[in-house]
Amino acid sequence: MSVEPRNPGPQQPSPAHAVHPVHPEIERPPTMPPAPASRLLVLFGAILLVLLTAGLVTFLSRRTEAHALARDTEAAAVPTVAVVLPTSELGSDELVLPGSTEAFEESSIFARTNGYLLRWYKDIGSPVKKGDLLASIDTPEVDQELLQARASREQAKAQLDLAKLSADRWAGLRKTDSVSQQEADQQASGYQQALANLAAVAANVRRLEELESFKSVYAPFSGVLIRRNVDPGALINAGSAGKELFVVARVDVLRVYVSVPQAYRAAIKVGTKSVLTVQELPGQKFFGTVARTAQAIDPATRTLRTEVDVPNSGNKLLPGSFGQVHFSAGSKVQRLTVPVNTIIFRAEGSQVALVNQDSKVSFHPITIGRDFGATVEVLGGVEASDPIIINPSDGLEQGQQVHVAQPAGQPAGQPAVQPVAQPAVPSGASPGATQPAPVGSGGKQR
Repeated sequence: MSVEPRNPGPQQPSPAHAVHPVHPEIERPPTMPPAPASRLLVLFGAILLVLLTAGLVTFLSRRTEAHALARDTEAAAVPTVAVVLPTSELGSDELVLPGSTEAFEESSIFARTNGYLLRWYKDIGSPVKKGDLLASIDTPEVDQELLQARASREQAKAQLDLAKLSADRWAGLRKTDSVSQQEADQQASGYQQALANLAAVAANVRRLEELESFKSVYAPFSGVLIRRNVDPGALINAGSAGKELFVVARVDVLRVYVSVPQAYRAAIKVGTKSVLTVQELPGQKFFGTVARTAQAIDPATRTLRTEVDVPNSGNKLLPGSFGQVHFSAGSKVQRLTVPVNTIIFRAEGSQVALVNQDSKVSFHPITIGRDFGATVEVLGGVEASDPIIINPSDGLEQGQQVHVAQPAGQPAGQPAVQPVAQPAVPSGASPGATQPAPVGSGGKQR
């Protein structure tokens, strides 16, 4: 049985396969051919060049900033200081300098033998004459050594007598050929050896007797006993390695040592008259004479060390005192003054900090003269053209690099220094009048 196919009729298209109508006004874009490879390489190279340029610019910028920061840090680490020039003034005909008095003669007395101090006879401040007994020392060991040496000397004498008898006897036997020449020579040699032994023992006895004489300590010259360092029972060691027993000074004439500035060197000669004054004896003058000079300028202070001998009748002056020595210089020499806040007081003495041509710190010792309060006279150690640091800090060191501050309102091309204001001399005071030397007020104490 055959089945005829059913006529489905006209088929409707599915939505998925729906055909949209073609609009004639819309055109398809033309198909572009693929870009060539060379254009891609050029584009990649350009991008890489831009990245490298940006990285290089960033690196150089950071490096410049780092260098600038390092320069700023280094500049900030160098301290900035203010400097001032010393002020020069015309000096007077009278030169007044500080001086230190010393005894004309001073001797430290040491022991020359070992032992114990038995007794001392002079105390500090006691006047002594040459040869006065100062102390006695007990020397038991030296005493026993001396006894032993004297006994050895007696033995040597006995041996010498025996050797002489033997030598004489052998010499007589040799004349009769009873002994050989060799035996006679041996006995003669024994006699010579005995003589030498006796001489050596006798020398040792004399040495010990000399040590015994040092048991008594005497004054070497007339003067005053200014120091005593031992008491009875103290152990005494011979030689200068130990402590001195006494110190004796001659004070009838005193030596006064003065540091004369180089500018006055020609005016100070041997025989020049001078006057010494001390603060504790106002109104009293002690006349002296220049005895000698060092004949050389101290390169550190630019001064000439001078000795003035001053008679000290009545012992009014004491060794070690500070005084003012007045000279008639006979010429007007420029003097220098500096502010007190430029002076550094150290154990080595008064100093100032200068700035040299390389902008480095240099410490110079100075000699101080008169004190005007805000300023101080400097007699040696600096020149009028030396820039001195004001208020030097404790952190400054020799050779340290510094910046010199420029004063306000001063052009940058001018030196950053200014002179010191000239101090006014009190009314009625002579140009050579002196005031007490500064003791540290206003300066740096280190």
